[in-house]
Amino acid sequence: MIALLQRVSEASVTVDGQITGQIGKGLMVLLCAERGDTEKQADALLQRLLGYRVFYDENGKMNLSVAAVNGGLLFVPQFTLAADTSSGTRPSFSPAAPPDEGRRLFDYFVAQAKTKHPQVETGVFGADMKVALINDGPVTFWLQTSPDTKL
Repeated sequence: MIALLQRVSEASVTVDGQITGQIGKGLMVLLCAERGDTEKQADALLQRLLGYRVFYDENGKMNLSVAAVNGGLLFVPQFTLAADTSSGTRPSFSPAAPPDEGRRLFDYFVAQAKTKHPQVETGVFGADMKVALINDGPVTFWLQTSPDTKL
């Protein structure tokens, strides 16, 4: 699985003119399941994401996690993160999980996150979403677990 996380001062997702998810300070996370991913990859990625230290401590060092700063999490499904862009001028999306499996793993990831973190918001899988954010820093990180990763 892939997570592109951005430290934000605020972020929201709108679908058909309605806000489906909104947070203040926290992490806006674009999330993608790849072919072969399972709950093991989702669990490993979530554990890493929740503990990832991207917020400043009192000494100006990135030593605090989203949990430590009581930040929000906004998960946005985005299969295009798995695009193969190695050749040509049109990306191939064959590395992404099939839509039904991608949705299942996204839903699983979100459900697990809700049991471990108090503020979890989401976009809508498969919808045409409008994402707005103020990237704080800017701070952006790519996290990935793959089926061949030893967990």
